Amino acid sequence: MTARWTSRLLCLLLVALVTMNTSELAARAAAPKSKRGKQGTTASTGPRNYRSKNFLIHTDMPPEEAEELLGRLERMLKLVTAYFGRPNRKIIECYVFKEPRKWAPGSVDPEGLASVLAGGGVTKTSGLTSGARFNMKSIVYAGADRGTPQHESIHAYCAQTFGRTGPTWYSEGMAEVGKYFRDGDDSVQIHPGVLKYLQTTPHKTLDDLVNSNEITGDSWQNYAWRWALCHMLGYNPNYSSRFKPLGMALLQKKRNVSFNRVYGPMAPEITFEYDFFLDHLVQGYRVDLCAWDWKTKFKQPLRARASVAKIEAGRGWQASRALVDAGSEYQFAASGTWKIARPPETADEKPQDQAEEEKADETPQSTTATKRRSTSRRTRSPRSKSPQREMDEVDGDGLEDGRGKLVGVIFNDYELSEPFELGVFGTFTAPMDGQLFLRCRDDWGVLAHNTGVLSVRLKPGDSPVPLKDPREDARAVRPAGK
Repeated sequence: MTARWTSRLLCLLLVALVTMNTSELAARAAAPKSKRGKQGTTASTGPRNYRSKNFLIHTDMPPEEAEELLGRLERMLKLVTAYFGRPNRKIIECYVFKEPRKWAPGSVDPEGLASVLAGGGVTKTSGLTSGARFNMKSIVYAGADRGTPQHESIHAYCAQTFGRTGPTWYSEGMAEVGKYFRDGDDSVQIHPGVLKYLQTTPHKTLDDLVNSNEITGDSWQNYAWRWALCHMLGYNPNYSSRFKPLGMALLQKKRNVSFNRVYGPMAPEITFEYDFFLDHLVQGYRVDLCAWDWKTKFKQPLRARASVAKIEAGRGWQASRALVDAGSEYQFAASGTWKIARPPETADEKPQDQAEEEKADETPQSTTATKRRSTSRRTRSPRSKSPQREMDEVDGDGLEDGRGKLVGVIFNDYELSEPFELGVFGTFTAPMDGQLFLRCRDDWGVLAHNTGVLSVRLKPGDSPVPLKDPREDARAVRPAGK
């Protein structure tokens, strides 16, 4: 680039900066402070201006709603900037419409208004770029619902901070993830309509998500699939360490960086966990607690010595370390107790995983576990960030409704058997070859509240030294009169 062109580009950048800062200062000056320290126009009709540290909002929302929105946007942006590690250095300007048809003609960008009238929103970005340097200004146009302003504001932050928002699957997926960010809560908490759609619709494939020529603003249904992929990759410890660097590289448009290059060798594992996530999706689901164990080594249980696995009540399927053969019988004995949280009466989820229970009922021949009344004791949940819940302390037989029971499943070549019931003590017949995984049966959305660990011992059914019932040992050491 010649010195003349360099000088001209610098002048243009200076003019753009002065223009943007002047318009921002003018808007700030025209917005006297409200009682809460935010700024709002004193005009009696039309949209008002509200300002916080990082946002300037033009809206026809009532003052209390506008200030509540500012608070939500600031809290969200704090989490977003912490995730990306880049502070917000420029005011994010938003037009937020409660009754868009009542705005005066010509008072707002027609393309932005049209997007809102169509039921969505849009972020328009303009500016100058020169190689890795850029100076971008984004303006958000969004309806006043509880999700769109957050979604579009994340686009604005990325565009103004990185100069771009990345490929569609990442841009829209992360905007959806970001709008649901909550401090200290990694669980699924999404719009009920989105949840129902994902629960009842055949899965969109991984290849369709990351390798198709989809465009932004296509449909909320496509946004839902992008959210699912980004949420799973972002919170699953098997993939999260690569996901953030991938996102930063995509935002900075680094060469030779793509989803396939970063995750290509892991595609079978990602596909399995993506489908598993969608198959069990409920409000409260924790991807990190249900991540699949790909690292544990499995081997055949020895006849002379039992294999031992520690199974936590607060996690999904966990490796038993035992390889099993289809049609072979195995002994099991589960020592200890765990505590399971009672579902809240207002929860939308079913009190237990009925689908899994139905699958267990379909294969009664695979299990011959000894059935006994479980030991149950009520306590309270120790978790401080969520409402205190009543807890039931049970052994591996669980409660009468099936919650808290030790259950198993066989994994082989990215396929799962039907889950089957175990309990405290007994035998089971393996329904297929593969790796045995175990868990505490409970609704997938409440696992985070559960505590406790069972020690599960496994042996082949023909072992010369059979396993003992752990409850017999407990009774033998119990003091007299207890």
